[in-house]
Amino acid sequence: MRFIIIGIVLVFAGFLILGVFGHNFQAATLESNEFGTCYEYFDDKPPVEISCSFKIFDQIVFFAIVMSLIGAAIISLVKGIKGDWDNKVKPEDMAGPSGRQTDDSDKDQ
Repeated sequence: MRFIIIGIVLVFAGFLILGVFGHNFQAATLESNEFGTCYEYFDDKPPVEISCSFKIFDQIVFFAIVMSLIGAAIISLVKGIKGDWDNKVKPEDMAGPSGRQTDDSDKDQ
């Protein structure tokens, strides 16, 4: 169950990061293919021309991070759905109402 929850959180985080920050990295491919020159844009000063390879490298790194998050989520979901690993508890390690551990202070003497 823990892996399923972790997987859902990681998928949500991956798509959230892609949705919030992804628009900053879409222009590199378009600028490179259409114009051949790339610009870095600022709020307080005019755009500065930069190498398109740096901008495309930043885009690839961003998408690799997002895909690794989503990939880890898929692995976690598959592991959580298989789910037999958390049922393999040794009887001597069990605690709680179904455990066989007894307390000697409860015995009547």
